[in-house]
This record gives sequence, structure tokens and C-alpha cells, in this order.
Amino acid sequence: MGGFDYEVIILGAGPAGLQAAIHAARAKVSVAILGREGKSSLSGAHVENFCCLGKVQGESLLEAGRNQAKSFGTVFLDQDIVETSRDDNGFVVKTESGDELRCGALILAMGISRKKLKVPGEKELLGKGVSYCVDCDANFFRGEKVAVVGDESAAGSGALTLLMYADEVHLVTRGLKVTDELAYLVKESAIAVHDGDWVSKIDGQDKVEGLILESGERLDVSGVFIELGAKGAIELAAKLGVALDSENFEYIVTDKKQATSLPGVYAAGDITGPPWQVAKAVGEGCVAGLEAAAWAKKLR
Repeated sequence: MGGFDYEVIILGAGPAGLQAAIHAARAKVSVAILGREGKSSLSGAHVENFCCLGKVQGESLLEAGRNQAKSFGTVFLDQDIVETSRDDNGFVVKTESGDELRCGALILAMGISRKKLKVPGEKELLGKGVSYCVDCDANFFRGEKVAVVGDESAAGSGALTLLMYADEVHLVTRGLKVTDELAYLVKESAIAVHDGDWVSKIDGQDKVEGLILESGERLDVSGVFIELGAKGAIELAAKLGVALDSENFEYIVTDKKQATSLPGVYAAGDITGPPWQVAKAVGEGCVAGLEAAAWAKKLR
């Protein structure tokens, strides 16, 4: 294998990484996935808009993907990555245990880390009424009362989207920092805007039952959408030198082959930008896996 520990190493064990592993391993190259199970945003979620499947739990999809990837020979290393670098004609991945693994092709599928409110109830009720993606989960709150928390365009546009689903929409903001057009649409809509206020607690036992504001007001809602933007999990990628989006530097830029600006490095899933959908992640993972395998074979 040209001195490589694995011909293809995939960073991230979510749907993009798993699909990449399935296709790369089926192309008869050695494949390893690094990343801890349960860190995928699909864990604890449910999906109902994935082609050919009905409503299904995210963990069920992940388990099926892991089993498929293993059946084709993928090796799973349950460790976080602390550093990536270039080395001769390949790449070096350093794990949290200090191991250094060399590969010929690298696939970045680490997803993104959502910005958190860091208030009581947020972590405990994730997937039980707390969501970080209006586009993903709005349909689950038809006819219900919901709240959106945030100050920027993701919050304003998300609240407008929810008006098409929910009976009542609240927007909690310390002051919207959006375009005049979006501000006008929010103001003229049926959204109940709580301007200058913020969240102190998300209330509920087994599901969201309400939102407690710093002013002391309680909003009786069953859904809380935290739309603070998203911090890209791209520190590892940035050190490699791959190009990021020129506007916010939050996502990795790829072409139609999921290739980054650095030959031999591919990216797939949420780390390449929205929409945050399983279908997109799987499709990009498929392409990245095939292309990475082809690249690795050329190095033999």
C-alpha cells in the first residue's frame, strides 16, 4: 500500500463518512474511519424525508451504515483526531492516543458543531423538542407552538418558515441583525417577537414544555429552534490548507467530485455547507468515496 497504514482514511462516522467508506471499500482499497460513535448530528434524531424510507430513527440508519461498511472491510477506530498534516505523497492523521496513521487519500466528513445556548434543558431535551435546524425539523411541529432563538438571518428566516407549519411562532432575540427586507417581513408577519430578551432555561421532563426567558416570562411551547449559526468543525482542514468559503470561512469548498483545493483530500456532508440533510450527506459521501479510492489506486 505504498507505505500507508490505510489507503483511504475518513474523518467522521456520520452518514457522509459511512457512505464514503462503503463505496471506497467496495472499490477494493483499505479504508479506516476515525471518529466516535454518537457524535453524528443524526444520533438521537429521526428522519422522514429520506428517499425510499419511511420515518426512521437516526441511530438505526447509523447502525445499518456501520454494519455495511464493516462488511466490506472498513476498519473503525473509535478515536478523535487531534492533527492532520501532509507527508510526502500522502497524509498523516494523529489520534488522541498519539498514534500516527498514514494514508494516500483523506476524506473530511466531520460535520459541524452547532453553536449552543448553554442553558439548562438544552442538552437534555435535544431531539425531544430542541432542534438546531428549522429546515430539517419544522414538519414535526405542525399545529404546535414553537420558539426560535437567535439574532441573525438564520433565526429570522427560520421563524418565517415555521409560520407555514406551526400555529404559533415566537422569536426570542437580543436584537435582529438582518437586512431591512428580512426585518420588514418579520415585523409584518404573525411572529411574536420578544426583542431585547434571551433564554434562561428550556423547561420540560421527557419533552420540551416551555421556554423561560431572562425577563421571567414563560413561553408555553413544545419546540425550541436554536438558530445561532453554525461553527464549522474545520480546524483540522484549515491546517491542511484546503480552501474555505470566502464569505464566512465556515465550510470547505469542493467541486463536483467532492475534491478540495488540496489534491488527494475530499470532503462530504455538513462540513461542505448547507442544506443539513441526510440525503445530501449520503450523496456527497458516495462521490467522495469513489473518487478517493480512485486517487489511492493511482499511488500504488
